[in-house]
Amino acid sequence: MDFGASLRLVRENTPLVDCITNFVTVNDCANIILAAGGSPSMAADIREIGETAAASAALVCNLGAVDLVDSMIVGGQAAGKAGRPVILDPVAAGDTALRRRAAAALLDAVRFTVIRGNASEIRALALGQAAGSGVDVSESDKITEQSLPLAVSIARTLAKRTGSVVAVSGPIDIVTTADETVLLRNGCATMSRITGSGCMLTALLGAFCGAQPDRPLEAACAAVAAMGIAGEKAEARRLANGTGNATFRTDLIDAVFNLTEEEMEANVRYEIYEG
Repeated sequence: MDFGASLRLVRENTPLVDCITNFVTVNDCANIILAAGGSPSMAADIREIGETAAASAALVCNLGAVDLVDSMIVGGQAAGKAGRPVILDPVAAGDTALRRRAAAALLDAVRFTVIRGNASEIRALALGQAAGSGVDVSESDKITEQSLPLAVSIARTLAKRTGSVVAVSGPIDIVTTADETVLLRNGCATMSRITGSGCMLTALLGAFCGAQPDRPLEAACAAVAAMGIAGEKAEARRLANGTGNATFRTDLIDAVFNLTEEEMEANVRYEIYEG
């Protein structure tokens, strides 16, 4: 995989990414798309989303905005008809009956290019089980070397059923199709101490897939790698300066802005999963 080339394509193509996302993270999602080299749009009103989604390079649907599921369906169908990638972040998908119904409706109505969530959210979609604790992964779902085979199996199950690339965020990131799986090992624990790191990653997926729509697995791996490497750079600054999670969030966005193709290639830690 050419991770540096994927980053270069984002900056050369400046993909317009429309995000239907939640109010907690909307500003960070817009800024990280800008940092990567894309152009954000936050149109979500059902009266214009079909037109906006079809005109964008990619559409991001974040279930944190569970009240906007109808807009996601209209926008997702319009984007799909126009051949645009559509990304789903199934925030807390297994936590309430409302979210389980919303997630099921989205999967029934829209063909998603990439589905990205934590292990509990992906399990909820794949197996139809309640899981997780709000936006946090449940203890039983945390990805470790021991639990990795099961986590990969669940992600592949969802990928096979939906035809999507499935990305599972955790200490070990999993990006998989039904039959090809990549593991990525960048990032840091402080990323879980800020609101919206997952939402920001999903927004990045929109930018990378919008710039490289014909290679969604490679684009998804590059977006995950970019976020992880930027997290490591932000953590190094936090430790050097003795700052906290608020400054870390800013440093994370800055790190994406300053990330180079050479840094991507030199620092990405990934492997093809053979299990």
